[in-house]
Amino acid sequence: MEKILACVDGSAYGTSVTAHAAWAAKRLSLPVEVVHAIGRREAGGGAMDMSGNLDLDERSALMTELADLDEKRAKIAMKRGRVLISEAVERLKAEGVGEVGEKLRHGDIADTLAELSDEARLVVVGKRGEAADFAKGHLGSNLERVARSAKRPLLVASRAFKPIEKFLVAFDGGKSAGQIVERLFVSPLLKDVPCQLFMVGEPSGDAGGRLHEAEKRLRNAGYKVSVYTEEGDAEEKIARKVERDGIDLVVMGAYGHSRIRSFIVGSTTTEIIRRCTVPALIIR
Repeated sequence: MEKILACVDGSAYGTSVTAHAAWAAKRLSLPVEVVHAIGRREAGGGAMDMSGNLDLDERSALMTELADLDEKRAKIAMKRGRVLISEAVERLKAEGVGEVGEKLRHGDIADTLAELSDEARLVVVGKRGEAADFAKGHLGSNLERVARSAKRPLLVASRAFKPIEKFLVAFDGGKSAGQIVERLFVSPLLKDVPCQLFMVGEPSGDAGGRLHEAEKRLRNAGYKVSVYTEEGDAEEKIARKVERDGIDLVVMGAYGHSRIRSFIVGSTTTEIIRRCTVPALIIR
């Protein structure tokens, strides 16, 4: 059975992740599974060998102490993981989600999601993890790795949840942009939410034709669509448009062309997520 995967850790985004997952669960009529992955550093694996030039007995005693410390850290990480999951489950049920599952895994979160992707309709993650530097706006390597390897649509939650009343599609005019439109066409996630199709670049030639076709396709699906185009830097124009028009969600493709190049592989997607305070839905 398909489900929504809500990835939680000890960051400030835990509450927002569950709120966004609850919103999506109601829109898609799907259960939610809360996922927490215990990384190697968290579990205490690979402790540093500080034995140096100690003699054999001293070295043996030190290595035993380090092994004991690793074991204690692993147990604490397990307990902490269960608490984080339990709190997330309670929040989801309080939001009215009827069916909620739990999954506690060891290993990298990107690898964990790759293993679970066949079960997922949507994956929800926080914009920043526990290790991210908020002062520098650092998104963290985990988010980038998850985004690069995501096989399912990825909803990147903002710091706090806000009802999604208007969304923007960052339309790059390339052939892959049609995949975003097709996803929106068949999914009930955003069906009755007003949509802005926004392209940075000249709306002429093939790109202009695809923009017109996207507008037509979405209108046929019942969306209320407005179309806008501007010239300039994609990241800057999209961020300003989002702020100026009070957009609640940005929908982007996993890869882009033209002015919006190198989504995920390059820096454009990361930069848009970093600049915008609203959640982002990344569609491959």
